[in-house]
Amino acid sequence: MASNYSLAILAFLFCFVSPSLSALVQEQPLVLKYHNGILLKGNITVNLIWYGKFTPIQRSVIVDFINSLNSKRAPLPSTSSWWKTTEMYRGGSSSLIVGHQILHEELTLGKILKNQHLIALASKTHFSVDSINVVLTAKDVAVDGFCMSRCGTHGSTKSGSGRGTYIWVGNSDLQCPGQCAWPFHQPLYGPQTPPLVAPNGDVGVDGMIINLATLLANTVTNPFNSGYFQGPPTAPLEAVSACTGIFGSGSYPGNPGRVLVDKVTGASYNAYGVNGRKYMLPAMWDPKSSACKTLV
Repeated sequence: MASNYSLAILAFLFCFVSPSLSALVQEQPLVLKYHNGILLKGNITVNLIWYGKFTPIQRSVIVDFINSLNSKRAPLPSTSSWWKTTEMYRGGSSSLIVGHQILHEELTLGKILKNQHLIALASKTHFSVDSINVVLTAKDVAVDGFCMSRCGTHGSTKSGSGRGTYIWVGNSDLQCPGQCAWPFHQPLYGPQTPPLVAPNGDVGVDGMIINLATLLANTVTNPFNSGYFQGPPTAPLEAVSACTGIFGSGSYPGNPGRVLVDKVTGASYNAYGVNGRKYMLPAMWDPKSSACKTLV
């Protein structure tokens, strides 16, 4: 069963709430209930399946992001300090390590994919309970529901090699950057605030980072629809999807909040990563405070 994550629908709904009203809404406690299931803890291998053409620079931005999640080399506010919030969920830390990478540039399944195609691609490397297989689709690849109801998805499946989890994230650059790469592109609906400058100079890939970050956190804290979530298991609010649209303090619908700005490039970010990278990461629900927590 897959759990869809969509910036589009939530952003659409929230854009019509005034800042003063949203402040009142935010005062209400947000509780993600633990449903007594397995969480992904300990060393977790992240296998990457690249479907379509990604440049070496685009791939390095995403690989560096995953490597940043457990690295202590970056200054604060760091990507690893953002990820550390997942330790507050039961069971301790989740250390993500990049495993196999499969380049699938020939598009043998075509340029229009359905859910079964995503699972088939995720199956290119074996499933296990201590791994996450991530399918990343290029900007010219359409996926069922992409831009209409979701920016990515995570789920679980059983195969001959065992039970495991998978994630899909698409590059929205050509298809719906206003929905799946906000705040680096003007939103499709609501207040037309100026977009922020993407920290890695690539609106599509920097948008993928936001969605991948969301889905990695959601996966380790709710891998089999029996972990932390609010609402029905078929459409749950999870660790980060419960905090959609929040990137810095003082955020309100249509405004990502106060973030850091590079004095040279003008790019906006809120986290440092390895190899001098800068990223924009969404707020994550903090079990201790029962609130959405930002880095800045």
